[in-house]
Formats: sequence, structure tokens, C-alpha cells
Amino acid sequence: MSNLTNNELDAPPWLRVESTLMATARLVREAFDQRLQAIDLNLTQASLIAYIAEFGATTQSHLADHLGIGRAAIGASIDRLEQRGLVERGADPDDRRVWRVELTDAGRALAAQAVEIDEVLRAELRHGIGREERQALSWVLTRLQQNLTSAINRSTSPGT
Repeated sequence: MSNLTNNELDAPPWLRVESTLMATARLVREAFDQRLQAIDLNLTQASLIAYIAEFGATTQSHLADHLGIGRAAIGASIDRLEQRGLVERGADPDDRRVWRVELTDAGRALAAQAVEIDEVLRAELRHGIGREERQALSWVLTRLQQNLTSAINRSTSPGT
């Protein structure tokens, strides 16, 4: 191991793994947003459309939870997609107070284009990174998410 890796916890903030992770996440979003500009979408909108294309009509709150964004932000994204004729809102047949979001024909066509862009970019992002390395990275990131969730829950629990 390099000296930097051995002393990672003592490294300045801009050299720590968390900083690298945040910088990488920003670059991933930037790369996807840049590629998706060709079809006038951003990553959030493309993710929303792709999710509905794969799993069918669903509620706004389910979309917000799945995409990990707030209900207001998902509503704004849906508004923009609805204005473009890519999604439609309708009352949930089981609960008329809840909005379900479904794709239009134009939305389904755009979802297919987004999937093509995604496949090309993911291949570029993974270039030179083997399957075992990706699995190890996935395991570490999942564990980090669990640790962060626990830390957040501890800090927001009464009496802490």
C-alpha cells in the first residue's frame, strides 16, 4: 500500500476517501447530464422515466423514495416532464388523494433513448475495472451507506 493509503485518516480533507467519493459522484452526474442533454433530459429526469418504463406507473412518493430525492423536487421534475408530454399524472385507483405517474408514448420513446445513452456511458465509466472490482466497490459503498444511515439515525434520535 502507498503511504497515502496507509495514512488516509491523517490526510488533509481533499485527499480523504470521502472527498474522492464526493468528487466522483459529481463527475458521474456531470457526465450523465452532459450526455443526456442530447435528448433534453438531466440524470434525475432520465432516471424517473427509466424507472417508470421498467416498472410501470407508480406514485410520486414512491418515485421520490426510489430516487432518493425530496417530494417537492420530484414534483418539479414531474411537472417539467408533464409539460413536455412525456408523463401524465392520474389519480390512483386505490386512493384518489394520491397521484400516479405514467409514461406517454413520447415518454416511452425517450426512455429507450436514455437507456442507450446510459449503456454507452456506463461502458466508458467501467473501462478497465473488472467485475470483481466493481462487486467489491459496490459492497464497500453499500456498507458506507449503512454506516451513514446509522450515524444519521443516532444523531436524530431523542436523547442524543
